[in-house]
This record gives sequence, C-alpha cells and structure tokens, in this order.
Amino acid sequence: MKISDVERVDLVKWVATIIQLIGYGMTGMNLVPYNIYMFFIGIFLWFAVGCMWKDKAIIVVHVGAFISLLIGYLNA
Repeated sequence: MKISDVERVDLVKWVATIIQLIGYGMTGMNLVPYNIYMFFIGIFLWFAVGCMWKDKAIIVVHVGAFISLLIGYLNA
C-alpha cells in the first residue's frame, strides 16, 4: 500500500504537533534542555510541512522560531 501525499503531510503534521506538545510539557516540568530538543524537531517538521504545502507563512514563522530558539539556546 502506497501512502498518498496528503496522508504523508497529515502524518508529518500530527507527529510535529505531538512533539511540540511534548516540548511544552517538558518546559512545564523544567526538563531543560530536552524541551528545546523537542521544539527543534517540531519546528523542523512544521517547516517541512510548510515546504510540502508551499506555504510561505508557515515556512517564515518556523524559520523565525528556529532562529529565536537557537539564539536563546546558545546564550543560555
């Protein structure tokens, strides 16, 4: 059985969402830096979704989130 493009995007989208939620939970439990690693993975996956959809708004917001998170992480 071959997975369709729509199913692939939906899968990536939901995996990214779950990973982001895990990152938020880890932040609430003060599990640093593991929460940041989850956010990086979620950001990358949502960026991939933006590319698959050719949605510039999703791409830009996740590039901005990546840069902000990376700067914060490196300055911590």
